[in-house]
Amino acid sequence: MAESHATGTTAHTEVPMNHGKPEFPPFNKDTFASQLVSFAVAFALLYVIVSRFALPRVGGVIKAREGTIEKDLSEAQAFRDESDAALKAYEAELAEARSRAQAIGSETRDTLAAQSEAERKALEISLSAKLAEAEKTITAMREKAMGSVKTIATDATAAIVHRLSGVTPDNQTIDRAVDASLKG
Repeated sequence: MAESHATGTTAHTEVPMNHGKPEFPPFNKDTFASQLVSFAVAFALLYVIVSRFALPRVGGVIKAREGTIEKDLSEAQAFRDESDAALKAYEAELAEARSRAQAIGSETRDTLAAQSEAERKALEISLSAKLAEAEKTITAMREKAMGSVKTIATDATAAIVHRLSGVTPDNQTIDRAVDASLKG
């Protein structure tokens, strides 16, 4: 306990000693239990506020983004299935062209083989272009979805930190934290 002695206009405060060491108010044995209870009440209140208000909003945003990503991935899979079907159709046409060429006599074989080869190359070029375009579309959709995830994570992090601490962190700090979290 601290004692105060007032004489005139000056006050003198003595700090109590505990085995030769001063005993500071934050660690005073008389108030430690009440401080611990106050801390527990404040923590419980903070927990209720975060669990009731902040976390459901963040969860809703994350679920919405997951739905968008799933939709984009299903569209990408549909493009991939479409390209696989085109490849199978190409292979079926190629097999048919070969069987016709073998059925025709040796006299016309060279002519049909040249035509078949030209058709195959044209189809292959066409399918390669379609496949490359489908791959570009898939990649663009994936990058767009992942870019949105980072933006949402950055916004959510800034909102949570501001909500919990009352201080808005700088964008560079948030970007580093989100990048580190996304990398695992």
